[in-house]
Amino acid sequence: MVNQQKRRILGIDPGLQRTGWGVIECAGSKLAHVGHGIVTSRPKTELAHRLKEIHEGLCEVIQSFDPDTIAIEETFVNVSGKDTLKLGQARGVAMLAAAQAEVPLAEYAPNKVKKSVVGSGHAGKDQIGMMIGVLLPGSDVQQADAADALAIAICHAHHYRVGA
Repeated sequence: MVNQQKRRILGIDPGLQRTGWGVIECAGSKLAHVGHGIVTSRPKTELAHRLKEIHEGLCEVIQSFDPDTIAIEETFVNVSGKDTLKLGQARGVAMLAAAQAEVPLAEYAPNKVKKSVVGSGHAGKDQIGMMIGVLLPGSDVQQADAADALAIAICHAHHYRVGA
């Protein structure tokens, strides 16, 4: 029997108000939930301080869970250019946290994440949440942002295995 090494993957769903994170372990095709949560920033504070809060929160997660690799969702274009820019800034501080920890980082388009987890690139948040419960029994994820982060980690587990 082939010895399959466990890998710990941190998925990050960046957002300025709520950045979801989810940690899984995978060995071959077996997935296990390790942890999940949300890093928040205070909406009434100036942008630089909000980005600092996100960065510090993610640095704590990385230090606590010691992932082998990190996966993050690519920025999608919102109707509002201003919102897209803010999302990109939150994504940038998440990428910085990974780089500072010297953990390899992979990026996935939202549709690829949805297709990997649900089977449809246009799945809704409720479908993602339901599939997280199926793929990671006992994870009991209540926040959509954390479920999305776990979906990103699962997507990476699937694609990393096949060398993508």
